[in-house]
Amino acid sequence: MARTFTVSRSVLIEVSPAVAYDAISRPAHMGRWSPENLGATVSAPDESARLGLTFEGRNKRGAFRWVTRCTVTAAEPGSRFAFRVHAIGLNRPRLRGSIATWEYRFERDGDATRVTETWTDDRRSWPTFVTNVFDRVATGGQTFADFQVRNIERTLCNLKQELETAPGGVIGGSAH
Repeated sequence: MARTFTVSRSVLIEVSPAVAYDAISRPAHMGRWSPENLGATVSAPDESARLGLTFEGRNKRGAFRWVTRCTVTAAEPGSRFAFRVHAIGLNRPRLRGSIATWEYRFERDGDATRVTETWTDDRRSWPTFVTNVFDRVATGGQTFADFQVRNIERTLCNLKQELETAPGGVIGGSAH
Protein backbone atom coordinates (compact mmCIF):
# COMPACT_ATOMS: atom_id res chain seq x y z
CA MET A 1 0.00 0.00 0.00
CA ALA A 2 1.41 3.39 -1.02
CA ARG A 3 1.98 5.95 1.72
CA THR A 4 -0.08 9.09 1.81
CA PHE A 5 2.19 11.99 2.66
CA THR A 6 -0.31 14.87 2.69
CA VAL A 7 -3.93 15.27 3.79
CA SER A 8 -6.09 18.42 3.86
CA ARG A 9 -9.56 19.44 4.85
CA SER A 10 -11.37 22.79 4.64
CA VAL A 11 -14.19 24.54 6.45
CA LEU A 12 -16.09 27.74 5.72
CA ILE A 13 -16.10 30.06 8.76
CA GLU A 14 -18.25 33.19 8.98
CA VAL A 15 -15.37 35.53 9.88
CA SER A 16 -12.80 37.50 7.89
CA PRO A 17 -9.47 35.96 6.83
CA ALA A 18 -7.72 38.31 9.29
CA VAL A 19 -9.75 36.98 12.23
CA ALA A 20 -9.18 33.33 11.27
CA TYR A 21 -5.46 33.94 10.75
CA ASP A 22 -5.15 35.76 14.07
CA ALA A 23 -6.60 32.76 15.93
CA ILE A 24 -4.55 30.06 14.18
CA SER A 25 -1.26 31.98 14.21
CA ARG A 26 -1.11 31.80 18.03
CA PRO A 27 0.34 28.33 18.78
CA ALA A 28 -0.34 28.70 22.52
CA HIS A 29 -4.07 28.72 21.71
CA MET A 30 -4.17 25.65 19.42
CA GLY A 31 -5.08 23.35 22.31
CA ARG A 32 -8.54 24.95 22.37
CA TRP A 33 -9.40 23.36 19.03
CA SER A 34 -7.09 20.40 18.46
CA PRO A 35 -7.97 16.96 19.85
CA GLU A 36 -4.24 16.25 20.46
CA ASN A 37 -2.50 19.53 21.11
CA LEU A 38 -2.53 21.06 24.59
CA GLY A 39 -1.04 24.38 23.49
CA ALA A 40 2.52 25.62 23.18
CA THR A 41 5.23 27.41 25.04
CA VAL A 42 5.73 30.65 23.13
CA SER A 43 7.61 33.82 24.08
CA ALA A 44 4.52 35.99 23.37
CA PRO A 45 1.48 33.68 23.63
CA ASP A 46 -1.08 36.39 22.86
CA GLU A 47 0.61 37.61 19.69
CA SER A 48 0.64 36.13 16.20
CA ALA A 49 3.78 34.04 15.68
CA ARG A 50 6.36 35.57 13.39
CA LEU A 51 8.33 33.86 10.65
CA GLY A 52 11.24 31.88 12.15
CA LEU A 53 9.79 31.68 15.67
CA THR A 54 10.63 28.40 17.41
CA PHE A 55 8.17 27.04 19.98
CA GLU A 56 7.48 23.86 21.92
CA GLY A 57 4.13 22.17 21.47
CA ARG A 58 2.56 20.02 24.21
CA ASN A 59 0.54 17.06 22.98
CA LYS A 60 -1.50 14.11 24.23
CA ARG A 61 -3.08 10.95 22.86
CA GLY A 62 -4.92 9.04 25.57
CA ALA A 63 -2.58 8.76 28.56
CA PHE A 64 0.51 9.36 26.38
CA ARG A 65 2.07 12.85 26.49
CA TRP A 66 4.93 14.31 24.42
CA VAL A 67 6.59 17.59 23.47
CA THR A 68 7.61 18.81 20.02
CA ARG A 69 9.89 21.58 18.79
CA CYS A 70 8.46 23.55 15.91
CA THR A 71 9.54 26.46 13.73
CA VAL A 72 7.18 28.85 11.92
CA THR A 73 7.89 28.60 8.18
CA ALA A 74 5.13 30.91 6.87
CA ALA A 75 3.47 33.89 8.55
CA GLU A 76 1.46 35.80 5.95
CA PRO A 77 -1.38 37.58 7.83
CA GLY A 78 -4.81 36.75 6.46
CA SER A 79 -3.35 34.34 3.92
CA ARG A 80 -1.07 31.55 5.18
CA PHE A 81 0.45 30.20 8.40
CA ALA A 82 2.71 27.12 8.61
CA PHE A 83 5.17 25.44 10.94
CA ARG A 84 7.54 22.51 10.74
CA VAL A 85 7.86 19.92 13.53
CA HIS A 86 11.53 18.95 13.77
CA ALA A 87 12.10 17.43 17.22
CA ILE A 88 10.10 15.26 19.63
CA GLY A 89 10.44 13.79 23.10
CA LEU A 90 8.59 12.80 26.25
CA ASN A 91 9.55 15.71 28.51
CA ARG A 92 11.80 17.65 26.16
CA PRO A 93 12.07 17.47 22.37
CA ARG A 94 15.42 15.63 22.18
CA LEU A 95 14.99 13.38 19.14
CA ARG A 96 15.69 15.59 16.11
CA GLY A 97 14.56 14.98 12.57
CA SER A 98 11.92 15.89 10.03
CA ILE A 99 8.53 14.86 11.44
CA ALA A 100 5.69 16.88 9.94
CA THR A 101 4.60 20.22 8.51
CA TRP A 102 1.29 21.88 9.37
CA GLU A 103 -0.10 24.57 7.07
CA TYR A 104 -3.22 26.75 7.23
CA ARG A 105 -4.52 28.75 4.27
CA PHE A 106 -7.18 31.45 4.50
CA GLU A 107 -9.27 32.37 1.44
CA ARG A 108 -12.08 34.91 1.41
CA ASP A 109 -15.39 33.39 0.27
CA GLY A 110 -18.02 36.14 0.23
CA ASP A 111 -18.30 37.38 3.83
CA ALA A 112 -16.67 34.20 5.15
CA THR A 113 -13.27 32.51 5.03
CA ARG A 114 -12.38 29.08 3.74
CA VAL A 115 -9.77 27.74 6.16
CA THR A 116 -7.73 24.80 4.84
CA GLU A 117 -5.58 22.79 7.22
CA THR A 118 -2.91 20.53 5.71
CA TRP A 119 -0.70 17.95 7.40
CA THR A 120 2.39 16.73 5.54
CA ASP A 121 4.37 13.70 6.69
CA ASP A 122 8.02 14.74 6.56
CA ARG A 123 9.33 11.29 7.57
CA ARG A 124 10.41 10.65 3.97
CA SER A 125 13.56 8.80 4.97
CA TRP A 126 11.66 6.20 7.01
CA PRO A 127 11.11 2.91 5.18
CA THR A 128 7.41 2.38 4.41
CA PHE A 129 7.27 -0.88 6.38
CA VAL A 130 8.71 0.79 9.51
CA THR A 131 6.39 3.78 9.14
CA ASN A 132 3.32 1.57 8.74
CA VAL A 133 4.15 -0.46 11.86
CA PHE A 134 4.98 2.65 13.92
CA ASP A 135 1.83 4.48 12.75
CA ARG A 136 -0.51 1.59 13.57
CA VAL A 137 0.96 1.22 17.07
CA ALA A 138 0.89 4.99 17.73
CA THR A 139 -2.65 5.54 16.41
CA GLY A 140 -4.40 2.36 17.48
CA GLY A 141 -4.44 0.71 14.05
CA GLN A 142 -4.46 3.54 11.51
CA THR A 143 -1.91 5.22 9.29
CA PHE A 144 -0.98 8.74 10.39
CA ALA A 145 -2.63 10.11 7.24
CA ASP A 146 -5.99 8.53 8.14
CA PHE A 147 -5.57 9.51 11.79
CA GLN A 148 -4.75 13.12 10.89
CA VAL A 149 -7.83 13.47 8.67
CA ARG A 150 -9.98 12.90 11.76
CA ASN A 151 -7.88 15.30 13.85
CA ILE A 152 -8.03 18.00 11.18
CA GLU A 153 -11.81 17.66 10.84
CA ARG A 154 -12.26 18.00 14.63
CA THR A 155 -9.85 20.95 14.83
CA LEU A 156 -11.62 22.84 12.04
CA CYS A 157 -15.06 22.10 13.49
CA ASN A 158 -13.98 23.37 16.93
CA LEU A 159 -12.32 26.45 15.40
CA LYS A 160 -15.46 27.26 13.41
CA GLN A 161 -17.68 26.91 16.45
CA GLU A 162 -15.49 29.16 18.62
CA LEU A 163 -14.90 31.87 16.03
CA GLU A 164 -18.55 32.06 14.97
CA THR A 165 -19.92 32.18 18.52
CA ALA A 166 -17.39 34.48 20.20
CA PRO A 167 -19.30 37.47 21.65
CA GLY A 168 -18.16 40.68 20.02
CA GLY A 169 -15.41 38.86 18.13
CA VAL A 170 -13.24 38.46 21.25
CA ILE A 171 -11.27 35.19 21.31
CA GLY A 172 -9.24 34.41 24.42
CA GLY A 173 -8.83 38.05 25.37
CA SER A 174 -7.94 39.16 21.82
CA ALA A 175 -10.18 41.65 20.04
CA HIS A 176 -10.87 40.69 16.45
